[in-house]
Amino acid sequence: IEAENRRLAEKVGKTKTVLGTLITGAPEMVKVARTIERVANTDASVMLLGASGTGKELLARGLHDASPRRGGAFVAINCAAIPENLLESELFGHEKGAFTGAVKTTEGKIEAAHNGTLFLDEVGDIPLALQVKLLRFLQERTIERIGGRKAIAVDTRIVCATHRDLDAMIGEETFREDLYYRLNVIEIPLPPLRDRMDDIPLLVRHFIEKFQRELEKPIDRLSDEAMKRLFEYPFPGNV
Repeated sequence: IEAENRRLAEKVGKTKTVLGTLITGAPEMVKVARTIERVANTDASVMLLGASGTGKELLARGLHDASPRRGGAFVAINCAAIPENLLESELFGHEKGAFTGAVKTTEGKIEAAHNGTLFLDEVGDIPLALQVKLLRFLQERTIERIGGRKAIAVDTRIVCATHRDLDAMIGEETFREDLYYRLNVIEIPLPPLRDRMDDIPLLVRHFIEKFQRELEKPIDRLSDEAMKRLFEYPFPGNV
């Protein structure tokens, strides 16, 4: 394996990137990047499917940067990280006095991404009641803030991601089928790192250079033994 590691290290040359930021040389990921470049000029909703750490947010940002919406905001929200009782306000905003603690009118993430892109990470964690409101936005392209009565027109492209099996959730009636088809106009699966192990030397070089600068340490390579360990590791957390 040492000889293979040396071969891969020689193959690396300069760090390869696609969509500006994603480090990869794997044909599967290059194909994903090319698909994203093709759909960037449309307004179609895109769903990125893959485990945590496979680069979903990087790809969503790359899609935004390659699109005509690049001059607008790219706004990301992790739907699994926000308590259910706060998620509606985070997405749709609220008017002053709408609830205890609402001391001022606040726009939500959908409105903040007007003329830009909203990335909904872990979209499978959105509760059913809120899925109805999100579906209405996708159909009407208007929102109402919590406590508001005025429909606000919003031009926001939705890119979403999940590691969950939405087909199974539809069967369990925990995810709306009509919302699924609105969000999943273009589906792009992302391969895990264990299926593109040739990217490891590229990533090693990137992180060595990053930590050289940050820590001011004279590190220029990994030993053959260290690289061997990396190739033997299954990377459940991916990159």
